[in-house]
Amino acid sequence: MVITDDQVESTDAAELLSRARQGDAQAFCLLLEPLQTRLLRQAAALAGDLSAAEDLVSETLVEAWKSLSRYNETCRFSTWLYAILLHRHQKSLRRARSRPISLAPLAATEDQELRDQQENIPGPDLSPAEAAAQSEALFQLKQCIERLPEKHRNVILLRFFEDASLPDMAALLGCSVGTVKSRLHHALEKLRKMKMNLPDLKGDEQI
Repeated sequence: MVITDDQVESTDAAELLSRARQGDAQAFCLLLEPLQTRLLRQAAALAGDLSAAEDLVSETLVEAWKSLSRYNETCRFSTWLYAILLHRHQKSLRRARSRPISLAPLAATEDQELRDQQENIPGPDLSPAEAAAQSEALFQLKQCIERLPEKHRNVILLRFFEDASLPDMAALLGCSVGTVKSRLHHALEKLRKMKMNLPDLKGDEQI
């Protein structure tokens, strides 16, 4: 069962999923509990605002509950949730039309705990100059990702912000692993052309 995740490493996960599918809301909450902080962090990275991120997570969980019967276990449960999160965010952007996707680090929020957990936030060992340089690099990378076509933006977000595997991405996007690899390759090439000093992206060597 692919539901096994780094953060849902429990022998009870399958039982909780089964109970949740039968309408057990408490089981669903227990299944989500290890993932909620991570999901909120991802939502904040997308929305760039803690309040908007909380609303986005709430919408995601409601949709996940309603569509739980459609989770076919071909990918990690956390990846399935992130795909819903992306869908909800992009839907809200299309409604607003003018609001871009933001991958700004959580330094813009006032929640210190979430900021500490964000991987891309400069660590305490960095000098002020190094921290400023890293923040600027992340801001530039965010702007580049915003300019990608949606199909390329999605694979970048799934691969490097959810750490989804290639098979998981293929299952979610309804395409072959080869297509996912091709989209990742073209997306990374587009990013490199837009930003020649693109930081090394985890997993690039596996594409």
